[in-house]
Amino acid sequence: MRKERKIINTNIRLNLCDEQDRQAWEYLQTMDREKYKSYTRAVVVALNDYFSREYRNEADPYLETREKEDAFLERVETAVRDGVKESVPMAIAKNLMEMLVPFVKESVGESNLSDRTLTMEKTDGEIAKDNLDWEKEADMDAALDFADSF
Repeated sequence: MRKERKIINTNIRLNLCDEQDRQAWEYLQTMDREKYKSYTRAVVVALNDYFSREYRNEADPYLETREKEDAFLERVETAVRDGVKESVPMAIAKNLMEMLVPFVKESVGESNLSDRTLTMEKTDGEIAKDNLDWEKEADMDAALDFADSF
């Protein structure tokens, strides 16, 4: 059984002196011809998108706000994840080095090595770069906990 096609022809008139009409005309002139094969396709997609969003917003006035919040949180989560990916290898290497120091000292003789050769220990007055790394990691952990709470 063949499905019958019902086509309705409707004309759209655009007044190029009206700013919104002119902008719509410019969009139609610059649309992606691969994506939209005709003006009709572009108008159908635009109308469906506009009115579906309009009706969803009427039914749920906070929908757009939640969508924006979700997009923002996704960007935060991505930034945190990227930061963690960069910092974790260095933290693992540092922890591994700290675990290996006693064994290295034992194998080569503790008297032959100073503490500064194997570790990043600083005198009391200096701020260790290592301490700053740990502070950054603590900040990352707090950011991850914050992102996970959503």
